[in-house]
Amino acid sequence: MKEILGKKLGMTQIFSPEGLIVPVTVVEAGPCSVLQRKTVEKDGYEAVKVAFQNTRESLKNKAELGEFKKANVEAKKHVAELKFDNYENLAVGSEIKCDIFAEGEKVDVSGTTRGRGFTGVIQRWNHQRHRMTHGVSLVHRAPGSMGANSSVSRVLKGMKGPGHYGHETVTVQNLEVVKVDTNRNVLLIKGAIPGPKGSIVKIKSAVKA
Repeated sequence: MKEILGKKLGMTQIFSPEGLIVPVTVVEAGPCSVLQRKTVEKDGYEAVKVAFQNTRESLKNKAELGEFKKANVEAKKHVAELKFDNYENLAVGSEIKCDIFAEGEKVDVSGTTRGRGFTGVIQRWNHQRHRMTHGVSLVHRAPGSMGANSSVSRVLKGMKGPGHYGHETVTVQNLEVVKVDTNRNVLLIKGAIPGPKGSIVKIKSAVKA
């Protein structure tokens, strides 16, 4: 198991050795600085606390700045805990770069989807609208009957209705790493990943079935 934080830069396409067009997502993966190592003896579990993407010190509070100073790391914008098989080999203050992954390797990518705000049932749940002929007045995109009656007198849980759509954590599994650019700290991952441009994603080794 190995993981890294990255920033989604956008999508493009490249040519495979066979001459086929391959759609890829460009991700700035790392470098991530190691802030702390979580141990079973002290914390009850094993993990590595890392920081990603430089930022101004004025945007961090004293507790966060103290943590960065203790690890001898510049102020970072994002902090997260990652899982590694051989985490004891990662020293505090060291960097995790995109070269931990290889071309052709399968990965799982987690990100936060684009928020759509408050939407109706047609956009949120792909419902069908009512007929546009006469006999249907002002309810063409309404959700319709909720199925409740006098013996229930309430809307049952789980009914698909309008509400907040998007802005949720989604993981896309078994994506292929097409190219690793160590000079630019960039991974080219085949296919689409969750989130808009500029969003933070977590890339980890694919879970073997």
